[in-house]
Amino acid sequence: MGEAGEVRGRAGGRTVSLTGQEPPRRREQHVARLGVWKWAGEHGRLLPTVLLLFAVSMDLGTPPTVSASALYTVAILAAAPLLSLRGTILTGVSALFLDWAMFVNFGYRQSAIAFSELSMVATVTVIAAFLNRLLYHREMQLRSVRDIAAAVQRAVLPHPPERIGPLRFAARYEAAQTDAQIGGDLYSVVDTPFGVRCVIGDVRGKGMGAVRAVAVGIGTFREAAQQEPSLIGLVERLERAVALEARQSGSTTELEGFITGVLAEFPRWGKEVRLVNRGHPAPLLFLGDTVQYVEPGRPNLPLGLAALGTNPECVDTVTFPEGASLLLYTDGLTEARDETGTFYDPVGRFKGHRHPGPEALLDALLADVSRHTGGQRTDDLALLAITRTPDNA
Repeated sequence: MGEAGEVRGRAGGRTVSLTGQEPPRRREQHVARLGVWKWAGEHGRLLPTVLLLFAVSMDLGTPPTVSASALYTVAILAAAPLLSLRGTILTGVSALFLDWAMFVNFGYRQSAIAFSELSMVATVTVIAAFLNRLLYHREMQLRSVRDIAAAVQRAVLPHPPERIGPLRFAARYEAAQTDAQIGGDLYSVVDTPFGVRCVIGDVRGKGMGAVRAVAVGIGTFREAAQQEPSLIGLVERLERAVALEARQSGSTTELEGFITGVLAEFPRWGKEVRLVNRGHPAPLLFLGDTVQYVEPGRPNLPLGLAALGTNPECVDTVTFPEGASLLLYTDGLTEARDETGTFYDPVGRFKGHRHPGPEALLDALLADVSRHTGGQRTDDLALLAITRTPDNA
């Protein structure tokens, strides 16, 4: 959850539109910037060769007193992070040969300047080879960390089942922290004797403390969802677990360690969904080509803060017919901003659009968020989409 508590597009139980469609010109600029960096990433390996050719052209096109030795060394150093060890050494040998050829061409083969410059190029080649190996081993370590993070994510946040009865599911999780794959957002889907139950939540804070709170919340939800016959009983179990975790984690104030969340229950019979919202962004309901927020009937405090409030638990029942989709998300969606600071408005941007299922909905949503932000994220983003299909599908 955002630490600064930014004002989003909802206040006082009603929807406030902060932005409309992004101007086409700005979208084109975002796409152009992304295209440039994508092209640079695909063709970056050519940089050492380009630098060597430019160095030779500079040597041949300038007086003999002007040397392009700096470009030869830059080409070798550029090869270290971009090429393999063999490619780095080959770049160094090529630079050494080309520099020597320039001295022969201008008749300075036996000079002290030639010896000094060639020695410098050879030394830089050795240093570049060392840096290449150092970067390689660090990349292997980082890849190992990514693999561990992916394993933790699969254990704590496994993908929901593709289908349970007439309900189809899809989920996405994107961590804002570079190279991290798990953070403070959570979601889960459980098939229980009381119906299909889902949760999405956002832990206050970041780091390992947030990951620990995610594990506690998910574990409690999966167990209690199978045991508690009512949605209110399930919420009370989560409340006690979150409050206990906050106390045991050594939080300095009672306002630390809480979780905003939405719980959804799809009964075995009937075409409806029951929702309990504990201080979380309101879900989005897609009906045909319309999109609307499902605001709670009575606002309530996040999980872990029930002792500070007096409002009784509120369960909202919403019609959920065939073809409808429900989107549960964290505030990384509505707090995503463009370069002018304008918040992302999913209602304004998706009104009038239809999607055949939850996977298509999330794919379109993430692509649109990326266009809006220019590919930059400042907060974790979790999405859980549920679509009701015909009973005989």
